[in-house]
Amino acid sequence: MAPYEALYGRRCRSPIYWDEVGERRILGLEIVEQTVKVIEKIKKRIKIAQDRQKSYADKRRKGLQFKVGDKVFLKISPTKSISRFGKRGKLRPRYIGPFEILARVGDLAYRLALQPQFTSVHNVFHVSMLRKYVHNPSHIINYSGLEINRDLSYEEVPIAVLDRKTHKLRNKDINLVKVQWSHHGQKETTWEREDEMMAKYPEFLKRG
Repeated sequence: MAPYEALYGRRCRSPIYWDEVGERRILGLEIVEQTVKVIEKIKKRIKIAQDRQKSYADKRRKGLQFKVGDKVFLKISPTKSISRFGKRGKLRPRYIGPFEILARVGDLAYRLALQPQFTSVHNVFHVSMLRKYVHNPSHIINYSGLEINRDLSYEEVPIAVLDRKTHKLRNKDINLVKVQWSHHGQKETTWEREDEMMAKYPEFLKRG
């Protein structure tokens, strides 16, 4: 049903419907009353759909709250600059930190004390991007070599080719390479198409 028809209870008066026989015109207060009823019905159905989606989200949501002075991890996202079918390759989200909470901003955001090399990043983050950290003085955090963009993403580059294989399809064969990425261990290696990697990192694959 078109939005116009849902709102007014009749089709839009385009030239296609001007010559319809027996068309009933609603004028004055009657059309206002009918319009109000239709709008209320639409609002009620939208509210039902919103409540249903909210119930799904609430099952996964954790009520995290922090206090000023607490230590937290910050979630950042890796990008590999290799896209397949319009989607980036998979790598697990990475957490860096810990960072101290300086202040609470509203109900769901916190201001963090970031390192000097992260000055390009805004220091207020939503609670969903934070994870609690139990402080341990023996932990030594090294941030060298990690450059974070303004959107909290960082670029992953290949550092080793661990294996090769050929994926056979019905009409062609696809050569794959098992790649280990920077800032990730061997348990988080990914299989990539060799032609795509050759186009992006030709010198690296020649070495591998």
